[in-house]
Amino acid sequence: MIGEPIELAVHDHGGDGPPLLLIHGAARTLADWAAVAPLLVPRHRVLAVDLRGHGRSPAGTWSLPEVLADLQRVLETYGIPHALPVGHSLGGMLAVLHASRHPDVTPGAVNLDGYGWGRPDQYVGLDPAYVRERLIQIRELAQARTGLPLPADGLRELLDQQRATSEQLGIPYELLEASAVRSLRERPDGGLDVGPRREHALEMLDTIDSLDLFALFRGAPVPQLHGRAVRPVPPVPGLDWFAALTAAYARGLARDLAQLASERSDVTVAEIDGTHAMLLENPRAVADAVLAFTATTNPLPE
Repeated sequence: MIGEPIELAVHDHGGDGPPLLLIHGAARTLADWAAVAPLLVPRHRVLAVDLRGHGRSPAGTWSLPEVLADLQRVLETYGIPHALPVGHSLGGMLAVLHASRHPDVTPGAVNLDGYGWGRPDQYVGLDPAYVRERLIQIRELAQARTGLPLPADGLRELLDQQRATSEQLGIPYELLEASAVRSLRERPDGGLDVGPRREHALEMLDTIDSLDLFALFRGAPVPQLHGRAVRPVPPVPGLDWFAALTAAYARGLARDLAQLASERSDVTVAEIDGTHAMLLENPRAVADAVLAFTATTNPLPE
């Protein structure tokens, strides 16, 4: 069931070519595309959106029918129902879902590192029972940390985290700061939250967990580009097993994406020189992969 419509915040980057809709990841904002979008504009009309409850978009319950309806309303409002969706992380999953629901007008879909945590059997070299236990831990950590109000000194701590990430990954600090600040929402008491709200963020996590992503990719009736980050995920303090877990998953993703591409001639796999933060870390590599793919897709009539 779809609730009240939500009018998403949109950044129109301009351009005159075939339209693209840029969709960010969970707990991120359209500011993540700030360095990529200008590289796409010479060949495309480019819009970026804040998903519901993120950035400057209003909050609302979080379900796939509602979120996909939000995206469709944006395309209808701007008169570009035939836009090709390009998404990062959660946005990549939504890009394939949107294209699957509108294959008559959507020429393809781009998924940039949108693979969630996958299935235990995708962790090459690790016992599935062990992986299952670790994934439960990761989910519990995500649930505990998401959608919480900032403490009194939380803004300073949030920006300090962005500066540390900037130094660790070589990302310009201003890009990280812009997305972090755009995520902030003022409470009636004057305090700050980082969007989305906790209840909606938990709904979002449940939605992500419910997806059988490789079944989705195999069944999507449109050409697809799947980008995969090839740099290791940065270590997480206190989780000494995390690096080995993510390395095993990287091997499984490489295997499964190669199998997908071997089954479907219209599926392209691109290895992106970056971590999961590829949009901010290596925007040129991301843009080059997207442009190489869109050069092979033919815009469909409206």
